[in-house]
Amino acid sequence: MAEPRKWTYLMDMDGVLVHEEHLVPGADKLLEELRAKGNQFLVLTNNSIYTQRDLRARLRRTGLEVPESAIWTSALATAKFLDSQRPEGSAFVIGEAGLTTALHEIGYVLTDRDPDYVVLGETRTYSFTSITTAIRLIEQGSRFIATNPDSTGPSREGSLPATGSVAALIEKATGHAPYFVGKPNPLMMRSALNSLGAHSETTLMIGDRMDTDVRSGLEAGLQTILVLTGISTPETAERFPYRPSRVIDSVADLVGNVDDPFPG
Repeated sequence: MAEPRKWTYLMDMDGVLVHEEHLVPGADKLLEELRAKGNQFLVLTNNSIYTQRDLRARLRRTGLEVPESAIWTSALATAKFLDSQRPEGSAFVIGEAGLTTALHEIGYVLTDRDPDYVVLGETRTYSFTSITTAIRLIEQGSRFIATNPDSTGPSREGSLPATGSVAALIEKATGHAPYFVGKPNPLMMRSALNSLGAHSETTLMIGDRMDTDVRSGLEAGLQTILVLTGISTPETAERFPYRPSRVIDSVADLVGNVDDPFPG
């Protein structure tokens, strides 16, 4: 009898493992089972604000133990992309520690003097002065990169403008569209796979959004699982022209079945 395939798990963070700073019931059991059975996994997020260390601490507060090496962000994917395009280049960055740290670690110089790139990421305090600088640098020839296209982000008071909204402002002012690295760009999935040395044929993506998680997984050649603990509902999922491989209520439904996540 053939050995069952060993699945690699890519999992979105918010809406899949945690929801509004609380553990999604069963998420801890799923990670324990993946570790016990030796399945590789990565926790993914489009948020570029935090470093891997920050996110590990945040997950730990909810009761999830995830090593830094098992966390992959749009900031890390952006840094890896820029390193492959223009090694040891320069960038003017609008963002926070997650993004600036990732760029420093690949040897990039952060500057507002004739940089190779303007890199736009997430921050809670977008500065009009920085946005104006970015616009002028792009007009002068710097290439425009953004970590992710999310238009809004959550806060306790309500929605906040996020990278996609500010990117639209800069694009309108300059006439230059950014290249988005994060989901739904399958490049985010590919860079995650490469960091693990995993193959698309034996990798699945678990997400709570059809427009980013499922789409990027699908376009990267992965099997996809939609959970209903976040953004998408069965009704909204049906409106998309593509479908996930499987829809489940939550990651708790995978506990006990990590070797057979697609029964039947």
